[in-house]
Amino acid sequence: MSLNGARGAVDGGAVPLSPPDVVESALAAVAAGAGEVLVHPRTPCGRESLSPRVVGPLLEAMRGAGVSVPLSVSAGIGAEPDPAGRLDRIRSWTVLPDRAVVHFAEPGAEELAQALLARGVAVDAVVPLGGEAGAGWGAAPGTVPGTETGAAPGTETGSETGSEPGPLARFLAWPVRDPARIRLVVELAAADPALVAGLRWLPPVPLLLFGREAAAWPVLRLAARCGAGARTGVGDVLHLPDGRPARSNAELVAAAAREIAGSAAAVTTGSR
Repeated sequence: MSLNGARGAVDGGAVPLSPPDVVESALAAVAAGAGEVLVHPRTPCGRESLSPRVVGPLLEAMRGAGVSVPLSVSAGIGAEPDPAGRLDRIRSWTVLPDRAVVHFAEPGAEELAQALLARGVAVDAVVPLGGEAGAGWGAAPGTVPGTETGAAPGTETGSETGSEPGPLARFLAWPVRDPARIRLVVELAAADPALVAGLRWLPPVPLLLFGREAAAWPVLRLAARCGAGARTGVGDVLHLPDGRPARSNAELVAAAAREIAGSAAAVTTGSR
């Protein structure tokens, strides 16, 4: 569950920003059924931060209040633009999250992921597919996105012109030495089953799918149909499946549970 994402106060009262609001929202979301909590820690002035003086107290407050599910922190450029600075920050953490999100579209992702694993923090490797988020990485049905020319997965450079590899190719080329502590998190611009089908050649790591805004609920239903993990939260979407504004993360989690159950039931019925 994406508790607040890159949202700010302008996005409405459903977005928890201060530590007390984050703790309250996390507790309510877990009570509604959230199995994990992803948070973007912020300074008192509202800026995202990876400082141990920000991350540590927030994680301690959440755990101390009884948030018992795994806690994840976003380790992206929104909190620290400099790749070397991100490494320094996570190496200075005194309180560790259970997981950290690493965006493979950002520079220094491989080194950051390895540093997190070395500290005992599991990694969510985020790659975008489809639309502008994953431009150039759409796949024909049954192929791995980014390998349409027939090369082995992870050997493509992104295009025949020799451009830099895209985020999925970078992930595929990164040695997955500890699959038990790595999860591939695919951001889909639309609920495209062909893109998901192309992921069958990936390393044997868990898969989680999510979308943002208009894509959020269709992608969640697609994830339920194909047996992948899914997430919701105001960090990804501010409206319920029927279009009404969401009042809280807990309301989104409850709605997601209903959508997942409905999609799973439809698959079961259709397979009879």
